[in-house]
Amino acid sequence: MSSKQKKSVTILTESQLSSRAFKDEAYDFYKELRESHPLYPLALGTLGDGWLITRYDDAVHLLKNEKLKKNYENVITAKEETRPVLLKNEEPLTKHMLNSDPPDHNCLRTLVQKAFTHRMILQLEDKIQHIADSLLDKVQPNKFMNLVDDYAFPLPIIVISEMLGIPLEDRQKFRVWSQAIIDFSDAPKKLQENDQRVGEFVEYLEYLVRKKRNEPAGDLISALIQVESEGTQLSTEELYSMIMLLIVAGHETTVNLITNMTYALMCHDDQLEKLRQQQQDLMNSATEEALRFHSPVELTTIRWTAEPFILHGQEIKRKDVIIISLASANRDEKIFPNADIFDIERKNNRHIAFGHGSHFCLGAQLARLESKIAISTLLRRCPNIQIKGEKEQIKWKGNFLMRTLEELPLSF
Repeated sequence: MSSKQKKSVTILTESQLSSRAFKDEAYDFYKELRESHPLYPLALGTLGDGWLITRYDDAVHLLKNEKLKKNYENVITAKEETRPVLLKNEEPLTKHMLNSDPPDHNCLRTLVQKAFTHRMILQLEDKIQHIADSLLDKVQPNKFMNLVDDYAFPLPIIVISEMLGIPLEDRQKFRVWSQAIIDFSDAPKKLQENDQRVGEFVEYLEYLVRKKRNEPAGDLISALIQVESEGTQLSTEELYSMIMLLIVAGHETTVNLITNMTYALMCHDDQLEKLRQQQQDLMNSATEEALRFHSPVELTTIRWTAEPFILHGQEIKRKDVIIISLASANRDEKIFPNADIFDIERKNNRHIAFGHGSHFCLGAQLARLESKIAISTLLRRCPNIQIKGEKEQIKWKGNFLMRTLEELPLSF
């Protein structure tokens, strides 16, 4: 989106926010919005009209604001029509904790958070290290790999699949299915394609849950089937939805974190060399800076306004859609000095790449651990690693929610 185009745009649409052209110039655009239009109008088709939030302080405030709801049914009155159903197989996408509000959200989160405690995550360290080494064993003789396909995607999908108890041979299917879920679009052809893929996902989950009911094991899906929290079991729809969320959220963010961190390091030779020399001291701060600099989740999922309020002199009406740009908030110059500089020694890095408030990412600690092991192993085993070809040829993928590269070819 050129400067001329920016000035002429009065309302942003879903197709614009999802385009590759927008991703390429998003940081410049966000900077302009933070300065002059921190509350920017959106038109999201059947989902409604609303606002894009770009400043850090606004983002933190709204992520905790009880006037905003994730479940649309908590916004409308009994006399009003519900939101139009876009997908025939939509229900399993909406019954998980990411699309729920308290007290339902608290109950659903309690069911799975025991699997993501500090102690449980640390127990996975050796397993993650083994997976990272095994993946590099396969590509190292070739002295080349596409980081996304060969390393960044398989590592977290193997981890979350083993946690859930998903057979090895089924894991590759999740890439297509999860892309259908995060591909936010109301274009008729795309909707039909995504609906078909979500339907395939649901059929697989029906099979998987049936198998786990008959043959329970020591995995998270078996635990979810059996668990009771405050006397209430998950409904079938909630169970499918929760498993779907854990699969998708359990790897998509980490794929982007590993890929985007590697890309940032490859584009900043001084920071790469600094990390090589001081891995033990700087890996934690380097990971946090990567989360801030190229936030894996660019835009939040939708929140609806339950009660009107005023922000920057503008009335936010009931049922207005609110989208928060985590990527923009994490480049806010008022919070982060030299925000557009990638600095792996950055202090007081208060980024919100994993969100904020009650919906803070449950798997944040796991994503951090997977990324640290993946990057440290990559730098140790491939000391001469570099981008193969021209850096200018590396492209961001068109996607509404995520900031992800289509591919990252590396030679070593």
